[in-house]
Amino acid sequence: MSLHTLAAAAAVVAADQEPRGPEFGKASPLGLLIIVLLLVATFLLIRSMNRQLRKLPESFDTEHPEADQKFDEGTDSAAAAESASADVAPDPSDTGPPQKDS
Repeated sequence: MSLHTLAAAAAVVAADQEPRGPEFGKASPLGLLIIVLLLVATFLLIRSMNRQLRKLPESFDTEHPEADQKFDEGTDSAAAAESASADVAPDPSDTGPPQKDS
């Protein structure tokens, strides 16, 4: 069967069905309420996103780190140096975990 024949058969079947009562196809006020609530939620999310985007700096240049320095005021430089030294390559004299004697 071709696609055209299937589409024509589906149209005939859909045309033969009668509405199921006087309320068939009418929208309820609950549907309107749901749509309005979704629109309000979308508006509030967009407004919140715009406020957050306004807080961002104009650019993230590393040449002028003044905004970053204000954030870094309380960092512990000794701990940062210690963690950086822990990330170096392992000692070549280290042979790994101790071997069990069998």
